[in-house]
Amino acid sequence: MYSRRKILQLARELRKRSTPTERVVWELIRNRRLKGIKFYRQHPIIYETDRKKLHFFIADFYSSELKLVIEMDGKIHAHQKDYDRERDFIIGKLGINVIRFKNEEINDAMSFKSKLYDLVAKQ
Repeated sequence: MYSRRKILQLARELRKRSTPTERVVWELIRNRRLKGIKFYRQHPIIYETDRKKLHFFIADFYSSELKLVIEMDGKIHAHQKDYDRERDFIIGKLGINVIRFKNEEINDAMSFKSKLYDLVAKQ
């Protein structure tokens, strides 16, 4: 069972072990670099409390202003499509949109940033 404190510790650990792709994206969106919008990385989203047991996901990037999660999908996600679909559905029920990018889409940082700008503008 995870307490809020344990969930925050887990998120901190994930921040320390960011993937190279996550680091690139973070540099593009941190400190309100994307249209002045605040993003958090490795942000816990608690979606249910069941008898003091917290059910949660940790989003790669989250903006509370936009109610938006940005997920970076590496190779592992090719094998967990059902899990990702269920996760997106649950997060969506909270009124939060999920945008997924494949790691390969980040190879051209400027092209990625342009795509992200366009998607954020539609929010």
